[in-house]
Amino acid sequence: MSAKTRRTGLGKGLGALLQDTPEKDENISGYGASIRGAIREIPIDEVEVNPFQPRSSFNQESLQEMASSIKVQGIIQPITVRQLSRSSFQLISGERRLQASKLAGLDSIPAYIRTANDQQMLEMALIENIQRENLNAIEIALSYQRLISECKLKQEELGDRIGKNRTTVNNYLRLLRLPPDIQVAIRDGELSMGHARALITIENTELQLDVFNKILKQGLSVRKVEEYVRNLVNKEVKPKQVKPKAAPDPELLKLQDRLSSHFGTKIRVKTGKGTKGEINIPYHSTEDLNRILDILDI
Repeated sequence: MSAKTRRTGLGKGLGALLQDTPEKDENISGYGASIRGAIREIPIDEVEVNPFQPRSSFNQESLQEMASSIKVQGIIQPITVRQLSRSSFQLISGERRLQASKLAGLDSIPAYIRTANDQQMLEMALIENIQRENLNAIEIALSYQRLISECKLKQEELGDRIGKNRTTVNNYLRLLRLPPDIQVAIRDGELSMGHARALITIENTELQLDVFNKILKQGLSVRKVEEYVRNLVNKEVKPKQVKPKAAPDPELLKLQDRLSSHFGTKIRVKTGKGTKGEINIPYHSTEDLNRILDILDI
C-alpha cells in the first residue's frame, strides 16, 4: 500500500499540520534526504521520545494489551517522526504504539518521516493528545490552554485545528477557573462536565465549593444542579430592597436655618436614638473659629 492510499487515522488538525509532500533537507544527506514524507521501517532503538508529549504516564495494562495485539497483527497505524540525523529520529505522535512495540520485542517500526520544528512538534503532540477518547475534561482544557499560550493560537484557530466550535473550546477553558478541589474531582471522574458547566456560572468561589459538596454528598443529577444554581444565581442578582429615608422633621429644619443665620455658617442638627443628637458647627479658618467663639462668648 502506497503512502498516498494508506489510511493514516490522523485527526483533521494533525493531518493539516503534517505535510505529505516529500521534502529534502540540506542538513541531512543521503538516506534522510530521500525518504522525507514517506513511510519506512526504521530501527526502533533510533527513535527518541517526544519531549513535548503532554502525557507523562500510560496505563501499563493497556500497553500490554496493545503489545499482544501487535505481536499478532503488527503495527496497523505507523508512528510519525522527524529525522534529527542519519540514524536518529524523534517521535511526533504515536507514543503508545512505540512503547507497546518495544514491549512486543520489535526491532523496527513503520513510521511517517516528516519535517517539523519545535513549535510544530508541540502543536502536533497536543492535538493528537486532545483527539484521544480517554482524556478527561481537565486534561483537554489544559491542552487547549497550552495550544493558545505556547503555540500562539487564537480560540478560532484552535477550533479549526481540532474541529470544535469556539463555544466548546471556551467551555473547556473556563474549567480552569474553578477551584483546585473541583478541578481534581473533574479529573478523577467524580464530577461530570455537565456538573462543571453549571458550577462555572457561579461567580463566588465559596458558593461554588458549597454546591460542589452538595453534589458529592447528595448525588445530585446535572439537571438538579442546573436548577439549584439557576435559583441561586437569580437570588444573588435580585436587587436589594432599600428602605426609603424618613422625611426630615420640619421643626428640625427650621432650627437648622435659625442656627445657620445666627452663626453665619451652615449648621447641621442630627438626631440619634431616643432624644439624643448632635449639632455640627463647621468653621473654615482660625479667624472663622474665633468669630464663632465670640458669638458663643467663650
